[in-house]
Amino acid sequence: MEHSPAILIRRRAWGDTSWIVTWLTLGHGKVSTMARGARRPTSPFAGKLDLFYIGEISFAPSRKSTLHTLREIQILEPFDPSGLPSSNLFLCCYFAELADLATEPGTPVSGIFDLLTRALAHLRNNAASLRALDFFEKELSRTLGIGDAGTRPLAALEGHCGRIPRSRSALLRLLKT
Repeated sequence: MEHSPAILIRRRAWGDTSWIVTWLTLGHGKVSTMARGARRPTSPFAGKLDLFYIGEISFAPSRKSTLHTLREIQILEPFDPSGLPSSNLFLCCYFAELADLATEPGTPVSGIFDLLTRALAHLRNNAASLRALDFFEKELSRTLGIGDAGTRPLAALEGHCGRIPRSRSALLRLLKT
């Protein structure tokens, strides 16, 4: 059994009752887990598997694939989107998608975990802005070791990840208004 603080960055339905959940963890990097029965109202996971929740997870590693089994989660910091402007949620989603693209499964990324944690906290209390977007991209490229004073962070991230999330152009239009 493995344990780690984690941020829920992606969730997909699997069948009628389960979720496949992708986490950015402090100790294990990006981890995908199967939360069996989590979509049932009586599940022990009910109400605990929402985007951007930070929790302490326990999972059983798979020997055959990169999809592990989620055993337990203790919520450390819920993310309540009520009352937040849609631009804040959109920026949170962009940050999570970029962090997902920039990381490999099973590779510890404590600097990226810390950066995403700080970005989510910032967007809970402050309006989304171009400055926040630029800061995140610069810090992510620096943390990955691909950015320096002479490199444009976006170009470095695109080279590292293979692409930039398509949502960035719409996000730029939203933040410029």
